[in-house]
Amino acid sequence: MLSRRKALKALSTLPVIGGMLGPSVLSAKTVEAVAIPEARNFFKELGVRTFINAAGTYTSMTGSLMSKPVTDAINFGTTEYVNLDELNDKVGERIAQLLKCEYATVSSGAFGAMTIGLAGVMCGADEEKVKQLPDTSGVRNEVILQEAHNIGYTHALTNTGAKLIRVANAKELEKAINKNTALLWFLNANTDQGAITREEFVALGKKHNVPTFIDAAADVPPVDNLFKFTKMGFDLVAFSGGKGLRGPQSAGLLLGRKDLIKAARMHTPPRGTTIARGMKVNKEEVLGMLVALELYLARDHEKEWELWENQIQMISDSAKSIKGVETEIHVPPHANHVPSLKIRWDENVVKITKDAMREQLRDGHPSIETVGNNDEVGITTWMMEPGQERIVAKRVKEVLENA
Repeated sequence: MLSRRKALKALSTLPVIGGMLGPSVLSAKTVEAVAIPEARNFFKELGVRTFINAAGTYTSMTGSLMSKPVTDAINFGTTEYVNLDELNDKVGERIAQLLKCEYATVSSGAFGAMTIGLAGVMCGADEEKVKQLPDTSGVRNEVILQEAHNIGYTHALTNTGAKLIRVANAKELEKAINKNTALLWFLNANTDQGAITREEFVALGKKHNVPTFIDAAADVPPVDNLFKFTKMGFDLVAFSGGKGLRGPQSAGLLLGRKDLIKAARMHTPPRGTTIARGMKVNKEEVLGMLVALELYLARDHEKEWELWENQIQMISDSAKSIKGVETEIHVPPHANHVPSLKIRWDENVVKITKDAMREQLRDGHPSIETVGNNDEVGITTWMMEPGQERIVAKRVKEVLENA
């Protein structure tokens, strides 16, 4: 017979029965009879194909895989009721201790962190202003950013009703600051594409008493980035939880000034008349994110890096064994900072296009997802399970050899 706790866990998969009758009136025997077997393969049952992830932490490819301690924490969260604000307070304090910053909260991804972070800056602790967004009447509503940092994810900022002011350099930035300026926003992935450095950006914010926010969604690893940007002086920092940290895909971290994060939390559930009501982070994700962070900080990062280098080298050597194929091992300086591989060839010699190779890898058995463009096929190994690099190396060689 199932224990009461196991019975309650099983009920979480039965919204209709559990909702109608409630756990108190269902016997453990009843739950045992209708519980979902652990061996059930949902993806196979639904006809959803799985694959080896040789591409990276893309949302379309469901980010990263969580470890058992993380999923155990998530499952534990399903067994009891708690006050959501109290849990967020306690976890925020724990994360702040771990990352040596003033305060933190678990957000609905880096995108959600950007929205609530800006909303907190705009409204402060004024409950009436909190309720009125995205109506920005009487609220500072301008966000200044570099033109080179204006990407699609800035929708996370305009969700608040804010207006984006794009500048090319520091002189234009200072000229753009006025009484309506709420925030200076920086995209770390495009650090090298802007004229203003991170340090100069922070200094300008402090000079004009305007908060600064850096989006570092995909910037773990290196582990140092979790500490670097708050130490540098950014008032707010956003990280994705479902990429390098290997937490829940729909979670993230917002780090920085306590007053601004407390203000940001005023826009989140359980409050219901705010723009971020739909950016709910449940207790299970909050616990999962905390454990994922603890595990990441405890990891042997040097050993992990060495593993990735060896895996990439193996795939590179396998591809280069085909006449006419060239490879390049590189590490992006910002965002997805891991050993990566570019495979190129003369299509007059190896008669297959880059798109056709990606398609063959995707359609093969097992399916393998890669990235790239018309000039190259791109591969990373950091999201692979151990041993999968050998499968990828073999398949890459086969496709190129048979072209």
